[in-house]
Amino acid sequence: MAVDFGVFVPQGWRMDLVEIGDPFEQHEAMTRVAKVADGTGAYDSVWVYDHFHTVPEPTMNTVFEAWTTCAGLARDTQNVRIGQMVTCNGYRNPALLAKMASTVDVMSGGRLICGLGAGWYEHEWQAYGYEFPETPVRMRMFKEACEIVHRMFTEDRPTFDGEFYQIDGPINEPKGVSKLPLWIGGGGEKGTLTLVARRGDGCNVGGDIETIKRKFEVLRGHCENAGRDFGEITRSSTINVYLLEEGENPEEATKKHRGSQSYEEYSQEFMVGTPEEIVERLRPLVDAGVEYFITYLPRVANDPTPVEKFATEVIPNVE
Repeated sequence: MAVDFGVFVPQGWRMDLVEIGDPFEQHEAMTRVAKVADGTGAYDSVWVYDHFHTVPEPTMNTVFEAWTTCAGLARDTQNVRIGQMVTCNGYRNPALLAKMASTVDVMSGGRLICGLGAGWYEHEWQAYGYEFPETPVRMRMFKEACEIVHRMFTEDRPTFDGEFYQIDGPINEPKGVSKLPLWIGGGGEKGTLTLVARRGDGCNVGGDIETIKRKFEVLRGHCENAGRDFGEITRSSTINVYLLEEGENPEEATKKHRGSQSYEEYSQEFMVGTPEEIVERLRPLVDAGVEYFITYLPRVANDPTPVEKFATEVIPNVE
């Protein structure tokens, strides 16, 4: 099975721009990583997070907004697709989001992936003045948003009258260069994966190998119920990778990046290993059904060498 890869650019959300002081230079560092990934010819895509404040705690540090960043990357790259993992539904009206996505797709020459999710970072919602509904309400909102975005991408003057959102014949021209893909984030087996089967062109699920296998089988069942070809849906998973040099001590190598985390804690979050070891860890995920990996590599804002190393020593060997 062919396996594709994307890579996150250092956007600030994961405290990955703090060593650069000037905001313009921070943005240039982020863009440089995207250009390096583009130039390797190995990555299918570059990605951003849709967050406003840093994680694990909100701090007074740079986080570049996702959709304006996507617009910039659309003009600064030539070949890679550009995605968000994933747009938080609560931050933008879904009809406006569809219009934004269509515009950026044209700016990129048809390279946009529109990612959409229900959202979870409660602090951000409240800090920016958004009401943070309970999960069942957020999921109903998300379901309606997926329907609206799909209709805006595929229909002329669509209408929708829902519990939370209404549209009355909006004109979304141009709709994009070609059919704009909608990727749906999350692994909820009753709600989210049903949405993927009905409206998604791609999905993103996480967990251990057995969990991923189960979720893909659930998705297959939802596709059968919806009369949808399971093979049409791109099945992705997000991975965090810390690349080691041959012979390098994992605990010592990761010390600066992991901060107050113990190595044991850090290695639960990150795959730490040489390129050969990372390949061996990815192959079982491919066997479980993952056909697209979206990779986060730490500490690449100052030195994008790991982006190149991953492209040359990992990607060609995963199949």
